Amino acid sequence: MAILDYDMVIVGAGFAGLRMLIEARELGYKARVIEGGDGIGGTWYWNRYPGARCDVFSADYSYSFSTELEQEWRWSERYPTQPEILRYVEFVADKFSLRQDITLGTTVHGAHFDDDRNNWVVETSDGRSLRCTYFVMATGCLSTAKLPDIAGRDSFAGEVYHTAYWPQETVDFAGKRVGVIGTGSSGTQLIPVVAQQAKHLTVFQRTPNFSVPARNAVITAEEDAEIKATYADRRAKARNSPSGLGIVPNKQSALEANPTERNRHYEHQWETAGFGFVLAYYDLLLNKESNDTAADFIRAKINATVQDPATAVKLAPTGYPFGAKRPCVDSGYFETFNRDNVTLVDIRDEHLETITPSAVATNAATYELDVLIFATGFDAMTGSLLKPNIRGRNGRSLRDKWAAGPITYLGLATEGFPNFFFITGPGSPSLLSNVLLSIEQHITWLAGVLRAGEAENASTVEVTAEAEADWTDHVNVTAAKTLYSQAASYYMGDEIVGKPRVFMPYSGGVRAFGRKCDEIADGGYVGFTFEDAHVPTKQLAG
Repeated sequence: MAILDYDMVIVGAGFAGLRMLIEARELGYKARVIEGGDGIGGTWYWNRYPGARCDVFSADYSYSFSTELEQEWRWSERYPTQPEILRYVEFVADKFSLRQDITLGTTVHGAHFDDDRNNWVVETSDGRSLRCTYFVMATGCLSTAKLPDIAGRDSFAGEVYHTAYWPQETVDFAGKRVGVIGTGSSGTQLIPVVAQQAKHLTVFQRTPNFSVPARNAVITAEEDAEIKATYADRRAKARNSPSGLGIVPNKQSALEANPTERNRHYEHQWETAGFGFVLAYYDLLLNKESNDTAADFIRAKINATVQDPATAVKLAPTGYPFGAKRPCVDSGYFETFNRDNVTLVDIRDEHLETITPSAVATNAATYELDVLIFATGFDAMTGSLLKPNIRGRNGRSLRDKWAAGPITYLGLATEGFPNFFFITGPGSPSLLSNVLLSIEQHITWLAGVLRAGEAENASTVEVTAEAEADWTDHVNVTAAKTLYSQAASYYMGDEIVGKPRVFMPYSGGVRAFGRKCDEIADGGYVGFTFEDAHVPTKQLAG
């Protein structure tokens, strides 16, 4: 088929891809979004499992680029459900007429930089080759699902589901024996809902997780009016906070507060903070002794909630600091294990050996099931970036370059891959932040880089090896000051066997990252090179 020409090809039609499309239009580019799903929404299109909802307050998990959009959309709950988030995404797509530039049901299986023509050729699953000046991966940090390596995994003859690829039709669990493997964020949300419907639910847990209550609530008309009246201040506070949630950490050390004061503060956080509990004191992720005070408090809450002492012990996390794995935010998770129709299997003690056509078998028992659900998460941060065969200058593959771990400049680009960018990639705040705020910051800042390139009459924009090496060192040095490495987590690449164990997000916070980006921009985009006296010809949109 004929090669088609675009100024920019964007992979992914989730929050990042749609926002990138809007920015590309502002730049005057003809852009095309390629999306593997049959609908837009990215992660929120696929993750439609029962109980799925965001763990960031809805007003903060929304676009900030349009005041009109902020005023028109009405969120119904503190933590929005997957259906409501998807309705919001579709509302945005319709309001800004985005669908005409999106190709659905198509994946990108490869792309290479054409050294002779200084542009990219993107190969898609429908057999087309799209030639473009700029190639942007907006595929998200949690979008490539993973399955556990269990003997007989594909032999189960009953119903099988994965939380990351849930069917659009309603799944009926009534009268069925259901097994769930995995107790991370997805499992923590799913399990209480399935337990209310199933005849019996068996939960297979490898690592118990710290989880705090969501305390979800309906947003009243008065609260909605207040949110809309103060959006500008709300956004400014978020950008100037470490997490992008607008929460300023307590400046006191957990060890400075006397035990009575500290417990009172933790009780208040438990009732109100949700994910923000990890910011109860500034040093919870810096000092193990401080962290122990929070971890002990949460373990005490679990023990007080779960009626069976043996089950409570299994559910109480030990061996790693609170917050070093992403904390879960739940609605009745621990209470679920008080139900007569729920069994917890701790596969650290009772080793999971095989899956048969009708059961999951451990070294101690066989659990007959009608339905098996994998809530086993994702190949995080790099999974979607390395899934296609992406090759830069001289045919060098991204997989080879990142064989020992990702090397980036600001989590946005990597040397040897001109005009190639990724949104909230490794080396940016990404999963340690309100990721939607980080998406918008990355895209707005990238637009500045591209404008600077055009001002230099450049056909290629590329980061230097020195800049990305310095930034990667900074990411590592910053992470070394924290407790993150003391847990096995997807922050460290521990979710995939054989994946390099390196800390991937930037732990310096949203505010520090933004200031660094501003400093680089003010210095003329230090670390980027703008080369070749040739300006890419912009295509007419439409």
